[in-house]
Amino acid sequence: MGRVLGSWLSGPSALRESGEPQQRWRGERLGLPEQGSGSVAPTGRRAVGFLLDIVLAALVAGLFTAPDLPGNWSLLSWALITVLPVAFFGFTPGMAVAGIWVARVDGSSLVGLPRALLRCVLTAVLVPAVLWNTDGRSWHDRLSGTVVLRR
Repeated sequence: MGRVLGSWLSGPSALRESGEPQQRWRGERLGLPEQGSGSVAPTGRRAVGFLLDIVLAALVAGLFTAPDLPGNWSLLSWALITVLPVAFFGFTPGMAVAGIWVARVDGSSLVGLPRALLRCVLTAVLVPAVLWNTDGRSWHDRLSGTVVLRR
């Protein structure tokens, strides 16, 4: 058990000792380019896209609840802004502004409703959305078979 914990704590160097090649950039194991269009989206762009979607959701919900604050109605608005566009177009309005999009790892053209819904639910939980692997994919991406890429 000590060896397993030690290799876990040592991080990427443990991969080298095990004989597996170490990844040189995020997304290399997925066959993605290191930079430019089609590379894994940086964390900053993802955060900007997410924040823009939250603000848009609050504004849309506020249109229906004014003069009162939107409260939980903004969550429903955010879910609609997130699920439907990602399912059919691969991006939310905030992602479009940030220059990123969601793609399936298996190469299919549409993310689809089940995967987009799973990503949305897991993002709402937040913890899966902030835990990343060496490919730059969070739990909600890995569980839904998706990756967020640069445009």
